[in-house]
Amino acid sequence: MKHIILGTAGHVDHGKTALIKALTGIDTDRLKEEKERGITIELGFAQFLLRNGQHVGIVDVPGHERFVKNMVAGAGGIDVVVMVIAADEGIMPQTTEHLNICQLLGIKKGIVALTKIDLVDRDWVDLVTEDIREFLQDTFLEQAPIIPLSAITGDGISNFTSALEQIISTTDERSDAGFFRLPIDRVFSMKGFGTVVTGTLVSGRITVGDTVDIMPHKLKAKIRGIQIHGQSEVSAFAGQRTAMNLQGVDKEVLNRGDVLTAPDTFKPSLRMDILLRYLSSSGKKLKNRAPVRFHIGTNEIISRIIFPGRNEVEPGEEVFAQILLESPAVAMADDRFVIRSYSPMTTIGGGKILDPVAIKYKRSSENKFDQLPLLKSGGDLQKTEVILERAGLSGINSRQLSVRTGIPLNRQMKILEEMFSRKEALLLDRDESTVVSYPAYKHLQDKILRDTISYHKAFPLKEGYAKEELRTTIGRYIEVKLFNRSIRDLEKEGKIIIEKELLRTPEHRVDLKGDLNVLRSEIEAIYRDANLTPPSIKELAQQFSHKIRDVNNVLSVMIQEGLLIKVNEDMYFHTIPFNKLKDDYRDFLIKHEKATPAMFRDLTGLSRKYTIPLMEYFDKAKLTIRVADYRILRERTTHETER
Repeated sequence: MKHIILGTAGHVDHGKTALIKALTGIDTDRLKEEKERGITIELGFAQFLLRNGQHVGIVDVPGHERFVKNMVAGAGGIDVVVMVIAADEGIMPQTTEHLNICQLLGIKKGIVALTKIDLVDRDWVDLVTEDIREFLQDTFLEQAPIIPLSAITGDGISNFTSALEQIISTTDERSDAGFFRLPIDRVFSMKGFGTVVTGTLVSGRITVGDTVDIMPHKLKAKIRGIQIHGQSEVSAFAGQRTAMNLQGVDKEVLNRGDVLTAPDTFKPSLRMDILLRYLSSSGKKLKNRAPVRFHIGTNEIISRIIFPGRNEVEPGEEVFAQILLESPAVAMADDRFVIRSYSPMTTIGGGKILDPVAIKYKRSSENKFDQLPLLKSGGDLQKTEVILERAGLSGINSRQLSVRTGIPLNRQMKILEEMFSRKEALLLDRDESTVVSYPAYKHLQDKILRDTISYHKAFPLKEGYAKEELRTTIGRYIEVKLFNRSIRDLEKEGKIIIEKELLRTPEHRVDLKGDLNVLRSEIEAIYRDANLTPPSIKELAQQFSHKIRDVNNVLSVMIQEGLLIKVNEDMYFHTIPFNKLKDDYRDFLIKHEKATPAMFRDLTGLSRKYTIPLMEYFDKAKLTIRVADYRILRERTTHETER
């Protein structure tokens, strides 16, 4: 059984609510103020049982011009619209505005209810019908049936029901295969249940026990219960009106306009790229950065409309633009929206989302704006390439990619697999399905190689470029996983060599020539002659005060070559006496089984200035292990453990 949402539209007091009551027996005006004033203020909800046993959800919208924002909030989930026009008044301002809204939201199916025929004669009904048919030309309702009826006498209700059933039978239902999304239109609490939200499930499905994200707050909640048409259900599907009991979130946190979504799929955004149709009825030009009221889903957000490279848009134009929101919202590519003027409030345009997570356009990024025609009418591959390029080196997971392209996930995955095989995209993380544009990845590799070569030129005496220093220099936004993948692939290609924490090109060699080679000989002689009592770095620098930088470079090279051993930042030893000491220390520990600082001092004849740093170094070098106030040989401990 398909799931369809029926919605009303039309001018205030044209009989929308009365028609719903005649069809279903349900009065959708639930507020005291609505009863007193005799007009609909808030969204009303009902269900209609067709003669074939199918349930249809109904959203009744207010018709007064002051409550159009509530009308738009309800119209976003409508599959079939009932355009209600009173026979005694005919076409009125909100008739036109509601029709514009329905067209902008992409509603394709509808029927016209010509109400209140009990107040006029037959000839008048015929005249109004002709006016309506002319009014509906070039709209999605131009071929829609116009059914005269009276909700008071019941005249025409049967004909209306039959026509409605015929339209519903030819209406495609929403797919359950998409990501779960439910824009919230009501929030309340019930004793014994807690927080309850209602809305039209616009895509996907949900089951009791599932976890959902609450956007744009980035909160998580669990579905404790589901009701459809007043009955408890295990699951809800796209195209159904549903009430959901949420566990783990307070009522005060939520508002109309928030969205329940599939976990870890949607990202809140303050900028969206859009295709805007500016209504010809608007009457004046729309200025760049004009404040507007942006309606998406059940949300209304004060925003500014931006036309890169333009100062204004003429009535009747369809243009690419960007919407800058005062507060974040979530959307999916191809979602429909409506914009209304800031003041006075009237519908002036609408269209569809091209990229729900857009960037700020600068002169250097004008090509990003040039990509919008591809996002509007390009093929699936072209849309995927554009969004991957926009995601850059941060990458994007496959679910969020599907949200930004509007391509169903199963089809999106097939496109990615083809791109992987052609080396047009790179799967960085299989668990998280993170994808990176291959051109962006190659650009990163080229930059790593260029920066490494430049580093060698700037520091010829350093053996290589520290990996973490290089990564943060390129940009802290680059994930460690992406950076490591890049350098590993460069190593496989023979373009760089990775040695522990350093990178170098295969051609790079540290070669001390001329004065630097003489300096190395002088420094080596100082450390060799000092035996186990070498000078501190400060003392060495005093001997070569006129070339301290050269001294530091030469010391680095000598450590890399193994001529010197760095015990700590201030103490270096020549490798020959140091290695002899190491052997003597090992022999001593084998013989005596342990060594205290006093015993080490007696072995070496050194003062505490040297003995403590040396003993700590041998601990770090894993020759010894400290136990209480003495050391033992680590390899002996290992052998005993293995036995």
